[in-house]
Amino acid sequence: MEKEKAHWIRLAFIISLVLLVVKFYSYYITNSTAILTDALESIVNVVAAAFASFSIYLSSRPRDDNHPYGHGKIEFFSAGVEGTLIILAGLFIIYQAIYNFFFPNDLENLFEGILLVTFSGLVNGIFGMILQKKGKQLNSLTLEASGKHLLTDTMTSLLLVLGVGVIYMTDYEFLDSIIAIFFSFYIIFSGYGLVRRSVAGLMDEADPVAVTSTVQLINENRRANWIDIHNMRVQQYGGDRHIDLHLTLPYYLNLQEAHDEVEKLESVLEDNWPGVMEVFVHSDPCIPEKCCHYCQISNCGVRKYPVNKKIEWTAINMSKNQKHYHELIE
Repeated sequence: MEKEKAHWIRLAFIISLVLLVVKFYSYYITNSTAILTDALESIVNVVAAAFASFSIYLSSRPRDDNHPYGHGKIEFFSAGVEGTLIILAGLFIIYQAIYNFFFPNDLENLFEGILLVTFSGLVNGIFGMILQKKGKQLNSLTLEASGKHLLTDTMTSLLLVLGVGVIYMTDYEFLDSIIAIFFSFYIIFSGYGLVRRSVAGLMDEADPVAVTSTVQLINENRRANWIDIHNMRVQQYGGDRHIDLHLTLPYYLNLQEAHDEVEKLESVLEDNWPGVMEVFVHSDPCIPEKCCHYCQISNCGVRKYPVNKKIEWTAINMSKNQKHYHELIE
């Protein structure tokens, strides 16, 4: 899996490097600030692809004494760097566009520039879709972020072509700076999205997708002896997922029986995840006076109260640090 990630990110670096040359040549022959915005974003593509390649190499290394949870968080850092570079490129474009508005350059060879930018945009679009698809398959935030960046680059490139086409047909060269400023704001917004996601991952913000998929998997394999699951936390670093939770079991199980139930829950989670899954389960004994009301064991020999409710397990109540009998009180 890690070799495949590295292959795709290396290919992204090579393609970005080639398109960088194409776009700067397009700017060179046209003197268009709007086209410069596309060329500058390609510099970001190259730098980001190089950093992403290193981050994927580092994230694939096994855990060690200094990194007991592995190196997967580097992918969040990689996405953050890429987003920051995009924002900086957008700010520079604004500066350059304002300067050229007051001190304009003569635009030349716009038709040739349009063709080159169109070609670059289409290549980025196709490869961006491939990277996003591979990122989801391989659970790689870095590949997804790179794919999203390339798709954003495609959108800006194609819209840019329309804008430069208007300039070519009307000879309103002042539109060059206006178009450049418009696209710079779009670029900055895209960069902010990557930075926001990166910070969320580095700060261990709850990932709704990871939590929801975990809850769904547990519900699909729910056993009667699993009376209650609470205080569940799910963290995902690249292709690695870490889960810890509290599992309430019948108090009369011996140590071996309780261990077997814990292993069954761990197997459900580990066997249905393509990457590295680490599960920590803390087992609690049931409290008959409080748990009998929703315990689903049909042949329990020590039941003190009849079952009057089946509590549905959701991302909300499984994440709370309290047993589910509180829901009966509420």
